[in-house]
Amino acid sequence: MRIPVSRREFLQTGAMVMAGSNVAVHAQSGAGGRAEATPMAVKALVFDTFGTVVDWRSSVAREVAALAAKKGATLDDAKFADAWRAGYGPSMNRVRSGELPWTTLDTLHRMTLDKILVDFKFGGLSDDEKDSLNRAWHRLTPWPDAVAGLARLKKKFIIAPLSNGNISLMTDLAKHSALPWDVILGAELVHHYKPDPQVYQSAADILDLKPADVMMVAAHLSDLRAAKAVGLRTAFVTRPKEFGPDGKPDLKADGVDISATDFNDLARQLGA
Repeated sequence: MRIPVSRREFLQTGAMVMAGSNVAVHAQSGAGGRAEATPMAVKALVFDTFGTVVDWRSSVAREVAALAAKKGATLDDAKFADAWRAGYGPSMNRVRSGELPWTTLDTLHRMTLDKILVDFKFGGLSDDEKDSLNRAWHRLTPWPDAVAGLARLKKKFIIAPLSNGNISLMTDLAKHSALPWDVILGAELVHHYKPDPQVYQSAADILDLKPADVMMVAAHLSDLRAAKAVGLRTAFVTRPKEFGPDGKPDLKADGVDISATDFNDLARQLGA
């Protein structure tokens, strides 16, 4: 038996559904079959930085090549950058496991650098030259769409990095690359490294928001899965050149709220 519903009840029910929903609605477009997302009721976007916002590989390789040329050394600058980055996860695991106390990423980067300088037989560097090279991570170049896309998103949302980089590193990087953050968040504030849940939760806590009011933006699906487990919304942005011509970046969205080709596409999908 159908129960009649008054116009007032119908409108009240619709309003309750709309007010309580923060989930992106996906609709298959007629041309090309691409999933488009309606703007979501999020208030802040937090960004993975290395690889998502900035091109770490080309930037580091360029500084390695310049220093090698200055010192008259011959080495593969791209492989050197890859080896340096390969030490990223294992070094953080030493902190996560308790083998090391809380240690900033700058210090972990330097520990890895000291090792790979030996591995690549790149000797004869002064302490000042090693320190300067280690700070190459403070001088990374943004992807071509990053600054303009962030500027668009900033008009509608709070935007912040949520990186494993320490605060001084992220501050220098913002100044160097003109990244228009509203605030700098990240691992150092909670003495945990992503993908530990405390990092993602801290973004909501520090901004005084619910996790569902915050969207994690990253080119790495593992980062997004960890954010989603805490209750953050997720946006995947492809960076096919992150690991160079022979790399294997994440290219296909899986279990995310929004998938975008770059930050301008993300801004368009979010109505910014």
